[in-house]
Amino acid sequence: MMDRDIQINLKALRSAAGLSLSAVQELTGVSKAMLGQIERGESSPTIATLWKLSKGLKLPLSALITEPPQQGVHFADSISVKTLFPYDPKLRSETFVVGLAPGLTHESAAHRTGVVEDVFAVDGDFEMYFDGSWHPVSQGNSLRFDADQPHAYRNLGVFPVHIHNTIHYPG
Repeated sequence: MMDRDIQINLKALRSAAGLSLSAVQELTGVSKAMLGQIERGESSPTIATLWKLSKGLKLPLSALITEPPQQGVHFADSISVKTLFPYDPKLRSETFVVGLAPGLTHESAAHRTGVVEDVFAVDGDFEMYFDGSWHPVSQGNSLRFDADQPHAYRNLGVFPVHIHNTIHYPG
């Protein structure tokens, strides 16, 4: 679950694309019941569900969520996400600050083919899992990886870590 002030733009995006709930279910793997609950504001999707929607609808993550000003999206028992730069169609990218609580590991399913992520450790050390192994990223350093594979973020420290995360979508 996430902050109640967050709005999910699913209904407007679905309507603009001329898609039925059944069609969105087929594209994303998210049940019609859950899609209806999200559209009516009766259920707050997890970050994993938002990524399924993003991947299936071929939309950037920031197209789905509207954040309260100066805050971000806080997912229970998971990451926090604040949009720095929403999706820019000219650059084909979007940038977030991702927060990882101490001891948190967040697994992410593969994004669509050709998606690349850049991560930068703002205020602590963390690890990224991709290509079958963990890769350390120390404060002030960055890493680029193909995000069209399962990957994960891990904070082994005792303090929260914030990561600049830029997602690049293929042309």
